[in-house]
Amino acid sequence: MTTTSDTDEPTLTVDELAARAGVTVRTIRFYSTKGLLPPPVIGPRRVGHYGRDHLSRLALIEELQHQGMTLAAIERYLEQLPPDLSAHDLAIHRAVVASWAPDSSEDIDRAELERRAGRALGEGDLERLAAMGVVARAEPRGTYRIDAGLLRLGVQLLDVPIAHETILAARTVLMEHTRSAAHELSRLFRDEVWGPYRERESDPEHVAAMRSLSAHMQPMVVQALVTAFQRSLKEELREWLKDS
Repeated sequence: MTTTSDTDEPTLTVDELAARAGVTVRTIRFYSTKGLLPPPVIGPRRVGHYGRDHLSRLALIEELQHQGMTLAAIERYLEQLPPDLSAHDLAIHRAVVASWAPDSSEDIDRAELERRAGRALGEGDLERLAAMGVVARAEPRGTYRIDAGLLRLGVQLLDVPIAHETILAARTVLMEHTRSAAHELSRLFRDEVWGPYRERESDPEHVAAMRSLSAHMQPMVVQALVTAFQRSLKEELREWLKDS
C-alpha cells in the first residue's frame, strides 16, 4: 500500500515503484547497482521507500533509451546533471528530451490514463490537460490520445496554483523561443558539421565519428538548453525579487 510522508512525498515500495514506472523490480535493482538511481530511504523493518524523484529519473532513463542511448551513455548523461535536481526538474528534462522523438502519442482508455497519471482525473483535469496539448479525446468514445512524453509533467501542472491562462501563455512563449533556438542550432550543425562531413565521406574514421555524434547530439543539446534555461530563469527571478 502506498503511504505518504510528512512532506506529501509519496513513499513507494520497490514493487509499487516498478508498477508505477512500468518496469520490473529487477530493472530497478540493476539501475541502482549502476548508480542510475539514488538509493531508497530505509524505513522500519529495513524496507526501502522510493519517491517522485525516483519515478522522474526512471522516466528520464526510459526516454534516453528511446532516443538510442546506451546505458553507459545514459550514466554519463546523468552524472553531468546537477545533484540537487528535484523531481520536477527531472520531469522537465524528460519532457524536453521527449520532444525530439518523432511521435510519442498513443491511444489509451480512461483507466489506463489514470493509472499512468497515478491519480483519478476529473473532467476539469482532462480539459486542462487537453488545453496543454497532453491529452485529446479520440475514437471510440472513452479513448484518449496522449503525448506520453508530456503526460507526467502535465499531471504535475494540474496542482500548480497558477491560472490556466497563464500556463497556456507560458507554453506559447516557450514554444516560440525553443523553435527559434532549434532552427539556429540546426543551421549551425548543417553548416559547420554536416557540410564538412559530406566532403569527407570516404574517410571511415570520420564517418564513424559522425554516426556517434548524430546518436548523442540531441540529448546533449537538450541538456545544454535545459541547464542554460534554468540558470537564466534563476538570474531573472533573482533580479525580479531584488527590484520588487
